[in-house]
Amino acid sequence: MGKLMFLMYFILSVFPADATENMRHIHIVRRGSKKSHRGDTVAKIWIEGNGQKKIEIAWSELNADEEAEILKAIDEHWDELNSLIDDVFAGKKIKIKRIK
Repeated sequence: MGKLMFLMYFILSVFPADATENMRHIHIVRRGSKKSHRGDTVAKIWIEGNGQKKIEIAWSELNADEEAEILKAIDEHWDELNSLIDDVFAGKKIKIKRIK
């Protein structure tokens, strides 16, 4: 799992296997879980469509306030997230950003 950012008690991440998917997306994982695989994902959020910024929830187990906070953070850090995703997919080591 490529951890990109920490936000509140969530980890925004990508999975290397996602590199071949057509639409870019981020998995939201609840922090503090003993596991670190897809089963702990609490939301999947599309961040682009056809190469353009397009942020929308694919599916979510989050409440409305959590969704709003995460969508806002993704929008504000969209360029940086895309750059981090590129680095993860290229196999580069990244520094995980903490968002307040």
